[in-house]
Amino acid sequence: MISNRQSPLTPLAQKSLDALASELPSERELTYEQAYAILKDYEGLEQPAAEDIIERLYMRGHIYEVEGKIRLTDYRPE
Repeated sequence: MISNRQSPLTPLAQKSLDALASELPSERELTYEQAYAILKDYEGLEQPAAEDIIERLYMRGHIYEVEGKIRLTDYRPE
């Protein structure tokens, strides 16, 4: 039987998602530059590593893009 559940995020991806959520502005979206800056400040990630984390979050459905900006799906930090 195949499970429909997603595998959990890595600890770094989870911490990165938490950081993005905590810094989400009132308009509920981030530019990619803002997201890279947040991940650098919180996790010490340089842009190539931040791009990789953002891509992983996108591929897993935790974030999505609208008109070149990042939005988080219905996410609540644990």
